[in-house]
Amino acid sequence: MANVTVIGAQWGDEGKGKIVDWLASRADAVVRFQGGHNAGHTLVVGNQTYKLSLLPSGIVTGTLSIIGNGVVLDPWHLKAEIAKLEGQGVTINAENFAIADNCALILPLHRDLDGLRETAAGSGKIGTTGRGIGPAYEDKVGRRAIRVCDLAHLDSLDAQLDRLCAHHDALRAGFGQPPVDRQALLAELREIAPSVLQFAQPVWKRLKKVRKAGARILFEGAQGVLLDVDHGTYPFVTSSNTVSGTAASGSGLGPSAAGFVLGIVKAYTTRVGSGPFPTELADATGQKLGERGHEFGTVTGRKRRCGWFDAVLVRQSCAISGVTGIALTKLDVLDGFETVRICTGYRLRGKVLDYLPSHAADQAAVEPIYEEMEGWSGTTAGARSWADLPAQAIKYIQRVQELIETPVALVSTSPEREDTILVRDPFVD
Repeated sequence: MANVTVIGAQWGDEGKGKIVDWLASRADAVVRFQGGHNAGHTLVVGNQTYKLSLLPSGIVTGTLSIIGNGVVLDPWHLKAEIAKLEGQGVTINAENFAIADNCALILPLHRDLDGLRETAAGSGKIGTTGRGIGPAYEDKVGRRAIRVCDLAHLDSLDAQLDRLCAHHDALRAGFGQPPVDRQALLAELREIAPSVLQFAQPVWKRLKKVRKAGARILFEGAQGVLLDVDHGTYPFVTSSNTVSGTAASGSGLGPSAAGFVLGIVKAYTTRVGSGPFPTELADATGQKLGERGHEFGTVTGRKRRCGWFDAVLVRQSCAISGVTGIALTKLDVLDGFETVRICTGYRLRGKVLDYLPSHAADQAAVEPIYEEMEGWSGTTAGARSWADLPAQAIKYIQRVQELIETPVALVSTSPEREDTILVRDPFVD
């Protein structure tokens, strides 16, 4: 049996939650390997809806769920999210949930800095969720982070706090803010520590044991490849690597553990926040896509920008992340359109490109080259086999996989777990 690594192949919000939930019901362990609580997932199981932003999706089904060392962890948000899920009847304990003890923490000072920077940037803002993710990653690579394991040694934290506060006090002064209140921070950490430490352990060791036993591991990525700090639309990106290769470094297992790489791809394109978007539709069609797709962020509630499917971007994402097969989601949103369009290339100052250039000015200047296809009047909502799909919808799917040079493994036709057409089973590849 293969392990599976799930990543978003666009700008996030591709419908990973439903697919990960569907796969998690067949996995033995689910691992988050990057990002933080800026990654919203909505799971619909029967008549119950769960909104997750930090906990791995497997937690809802009682599957062993692990937060890997590549994640930045807000302990206060963790406590609140656990409490909310427990209120919905979900059992969370040390048997089915673990946190890497070398995981970096998101602190109140990170949230403060995130907000101060975005406010000061004005029209140049990145469009972050304001949850401190970026500043926490900065402190991690700057070697001044407070980690989960430090919560058990708060009495010997002075040297680390000296480094941390020396950096943040200077930044805060530049924004006209007072220095970090060290004693208040320590008090907050002492109060929250038991809530986190009960789950803390060297998860690489637990995962090694799980893998040795032949269990199926699902690696759950957050955001999307186009938000990767190296490969995305920089600087309008997240602060971590969102590509599949991060599953190895962010969990403590080697690259051979990644298994089948499943790229989640929406049948059209959306984006939240600032940054280039070649196929964006600022018209009635874009409005229709947003309304039919209920395109509002799980974490922020922000309205998502909408546009036609961009095969250039998805082909690029699949190549960069080594995608084995895609899960095409929200196909039903395109039901009823007389014609549908797919971006097959770009024009940039008279030159035709088959990729998105790296420079932000070039990314903003590209013009999409479209291929138009006949739409379908029938419905795809709730389809569970090819026979349930209109002929033109099948043609659309086939054309998508041709253009992105990656086969379709799954097709999702509603938020319901069972409304899925299985073409190729990632776990038995």
